[in-house]
Amino acid sequence: MLADIIVIAVIVLIIGGASAYIVKAKKSGKKCIGCPDSCSCGEHCKGCSNNKN
Repeated sequence: MLADIIVIAVIVLIIGGASAYIVKAKKSGKKCIGCPDSCSCGEHCKGCSNNKN
């Protein structure tokens, strides 16, 4: 019972932290968060996974 609560709490913290990171990155103007050049590139750089070209 206690182990289940701890596991659920850890999962909630991980998901919450990831969500907070994404929201913070989007508010700071990053177009593609996973791209190493996301501060300087457009949405169509070589490193972005959403590049359709």
